[in-house]
Amino acid sequence: MFTLKFCHIPVVKTISKVSFQHFNTSKFLLLCGTSPSLAGRTQHFANNARTAFRRATAETRTARRKTLREIIMAPAGESAFSLGKGALAGASVMGLGALCYYGLGLSNQPGALENSITWPQYVKQRIQDTYFYFGGSIAVTAASTVAVFRTPTLMNLMMKNSWLAIGATLAAMIGSGMIVRSMPYSEKFGAKHVAWMVHSGIMGAVVAPLCLLGGPILLRAAWLTAGVVSGLSAVAVCAPSEKFLTMGGPLAIGLGVVFASSVGSMFLPPTTALGAGLYSISLYGGLILFSFFLLYDTQRIIHSAETYPLYAMKPYDPINASISIYLDTLNIFIRIATILAGGGSRRK
Repeated sequence: MFTLKFCHIPVVKTISKVSFQHFNTSKFLLLCGTSPSLAGRTQHFANNARTAFRRATAETRTARRKTLREIIMAPAGESAFSLGKGALAGASVMGLGALCYYGLGLSNQPGALENSITWPQYVKQRIQDTYFYFGGSIAVTAASTVAVFRTPTLMNLMMKNSWLAIGATLAAMIGSGMIVRSMPYSEKFGAKHVAWMVHSGIMGAVVAPLCLLGGPILLRAAWLTAGVVSGLSAVAVCAPSEKFLTMGGPLAIGLGVVFASSVGSMFLPPTTALGAGLYSISLYGGLILFSFFLLYDTQRIIHSAETYPLYAMKPYDPINASISIYLDTLNIFIRIATILAGGGSRRK
């Protein structure tokens, strides 16, 4: 019905404009051979057509505004989470393929595993110390998580959703990490070791609310995280020494996208279409991103251990080196636990 009106409107407007502005009514009746009553009906039809056109235009504009709002706030469908699951499945297949390819020695270039035969003892010691502190960070974080979960006052504090609580948590995480990195390293137990333990404890307090998911889910997430980290570390060790060191720029961009999506999902619930898309990017995209970060950081640790001067003014710092893979592992664990808990499906 609207199409028919729209097709006839230009003709009526043209006739009315030509006939009633450039000619008088009598001349128009002579030319057309019509009566005054027909001319009145024509004039009335033209006015009705103009009114209908204005009304249809206003309704169309209103409908467009409503459509844009409805698209943003529409109920979440399965497409956003399906795309995230598909991307994660593709990344998993690619990771398994890389593990088989580099693990079987099909690459033309030697990897860190082959080069380790010629490493001097201090390089091996540096890598061992780095992973020692990495394991220590995991242990301190686990102990802190259990302690906070069993303390109702601290648990209630960590579960607050106010902006003050969120800001204080972010400030504590970022500030403690900056303090640890800025302090000089010494082999003897000192202030840097204390700051490192405090930082790991703060991260454990942040992870504590995940305990509400239940022990079985967290145990499965821990085993899956161990498998993912072990597999990716094996890929990084078997691959050529600088294969993943060129990914710094793209990973930084991806981190910005995931961070923006995480912030956006705080304002838009995952029950809306836009909120579900942002949540899917933060969840599945973050899992893929931090898996690539683990490849990058592992090879960066090996490269730094090989090239850092033996007699430098500042000694090699295994604590700072371990923080990067520790944060990668923690982000992977959080996202795997969330997916296992059903956070990666449609929420109603």
